[in-house]
Amino acid sequence: MTPRPLAEEAAALRAQIERANAAYYELDAPEISDAEYDRLFRQLQAIESAHPEFATADSPTRRVGGAPAAYLPKGRHAAPMLSLDNAMTDEELRTWYARITGLDARVVEAPLNVELKIDGAALSLSYADGVLVRGLTRGDGVEGEDITGNVRTISDIPLRLTGSGWPRRFEVRGEAYLPKRALARLNREREAAGLELFQNPRNTASGALRQLDPEEVRRRRLRFFAYQLVVMEGAVTATAHHQVLEQLEAWGFKVEPHRTLCTGIDEVSRLADEWEEKIRTLDFDADGLVVKVDPIRLQEELGTVGTRAPNWAVARKFPPEVAHTRLLGIEVNIGRTGALAPTAVLEPVKIAGVTVTRATLHNEDIIRQRDVRIGDLVEVIRSGEVIPKVLGPVKEKRTGQEVEWVPPTRCPYCHTTLVRPEGEVNRYCPNAACPGRNYESLVHFASRSALDIEGLGPERIGQLLEAELIRNAADLYDLTAEQLVALEGFAEQSATALVEALAQSKHRPLRSLLVALGIRHVGTAAAKTMARHFRGMARLRAANEEQLLTLNGIGPTIAASVVSFCADDRRRELLDALAAHGVAQSEDGEGPVDGGAFAGRIVVLTGTLPTLSRPEATARIERAGGTVTSSVSKKTSVVVAGDEAGSKLDKARQLGVEVIDEAELLRRLESGA
Repeated sequence: MTPRPLAEEAAALRAQIERANAAYYELDAPEISDAEYDRLFRQLQAIESAHPEFATADSPTRRVGGAPAAYLPKGRHAAPMLSLDNAMTDEELRTWYARITGLDARVVEAPLNVELKIDGAALSLSYADGVLVRGLTRGDGVEGEDITGNVRTISDIPLRLTGSGWPRRFEVRGEAYLPKRALARLNREREAAGLELFQNPRNTASGALRQLDPEEVRRRRLRFFAYQLVVMEGAVTATAHHQVLEQLEAWGFKVEPHRTLCTGIDEVSRLADEWEEKIRTLDFDADGLVVKVDPIRLQEELGTVGTRAPNWAVARKFPPEVAHTRLLGIEVNIGRTGALAPTAVLEPVKIAGVTVTRATLHNEDIIRQRDVRIGDLVEVIRSGEVIPKVLGPVKEKRTGQEVEWVPPTRCPYCHTTLVRPEGEVNRYCPNAACPGRNYESLVHFASRSALDIEGLGPERIGQLLEAELIRNAADLYDLTAEQLVALEGFAEQSATALVEALAQSKHRPLRSLLVALGIRHVGTAAAKTMARHFRGMARLRAANEEQLLTLNGIGPTIAASVVSFCADDRRRELLDALAAHGVAQSEDGEGPVDGGAFAGRIVVLTGTLPTLSRPEATARIERAGGTVTSSVSKKTSVVVAGDEAGSKLDKARQLGVEVIDEAELLRRLESGA
């Protein structure tokens, strides 16, 4: 290859990597897999190493991450947050070790600390005199977004340190992550609200941290593992990295427990073999191991690779949960709201030990944007418990026989003409009696996030529909054990248990029924707000849009959807039948007290209160009849401000909203006035 084409190749690689960085770090929506990114990055590294004259000062090989988001305030790290070089194989791991032993022969005698590589969002936390004062994202490694209010909501991050012996000023680096169980919970709630599901824990965590509303971050239930200490003023007694981790634990930080001190590279290699499969069983995403030279003095003397990565550490990455397979076809299903959901039918392929034959394609716009065609060799990713998804086609493998997909114009279940509302990405079946919609609605009605009817899963519902024992949700409450025993697979014990579970579900609170009904745009938060206000289904059914719009968090879209649902003839019949069976017609005893100190008032909490935690304050205000919301508006009645109240306090003053402190809040709660 002549010099000019090589220079052009380097420029093209830089452009590709910059686009990928922006998608990954700034939009939290990766366009290519980690494996493809690593391949491009290493290709660029190789060119720039062999031909330094083709390197540029702003090359992605010389910096970390992406630019900080423009809408968030910025802050500089005490020292650059470096990235890590990757070792994709055992051979590359040993090459790294040989290189650093060549830099300093003492490495051979030094222990190697091995930790799990958490796949989350890197954070830098600043402490002064043992108190958290600032939290930054990685950003570009030198400057990150200031998200202090958001990191305060993460329970694993201590606001004030325990123990003793910490430096006067220091930074703790670590990884914020979302447990797989938490992602599953969030997706159940989003499914109930008819929202697009989150695709993986890493992007969900990163997206949450950059929210403008800390209350939304709190609802995501992020966790945090600390892994590094940067001292700005003062000193610590630790002389080795494993001692630093122990010290961080003593101060109140969570440190990932699966760490090992190895005596040489052979032991690290064996450990990597053990973890490659075992790592999939964890409740959080991890994509490899991080190997670090343990003595801190030796780390300092080994230094860095340019300005990007330390010489003394490397990431031993495991093969990603990505595979290439043939797209055999595209099937469409109709969800409970009527939305058309295209699903890829794949040539069976194993990804991380699981055989995958189907994957989501999201919607027709994404299929068109990514130019996915039937017959393509496609890249499929599976992460944790999330449904596999098609990332895109491998276009260089096309033969010319691939066929563009044409979305259907009629519902595959009832043949009704599909509609696509203006501004929406999905086509919908408008037929409320559609068998496909009905089945999905019943599955949702019985799901854990709704009425939580134990023993009534998708297969059972399909069986009941096929036997014509039910047509809608109300029919479930007419079922008898005798009817169920007559069906295949139902023993007397399981039949009796299901009838009992149905009876128990009648006593769920109204909020659960509102979720179970699958009203479009109504999720758990809106259901709770309406249930707490109206207290009974009859009052809610009688409400008009104007009345609903007076509730905080209920906008025109939700209000119109609720009124339309309650006005529909078929749904009125269903609601009447459910009422006749006594299914969840009133809210439970956790509702507001009539005539309480905050009855009918909208309250916003901001800053850190001296004695009350945010959940405690919220619960007490709600018991006193108030509604706690996360943002200040003209509807806000009062703002309760604590330390470091920030922008919400400013907005309250601008709007003339009453502001009180915790002492006044407690006085009103206790006096009832």
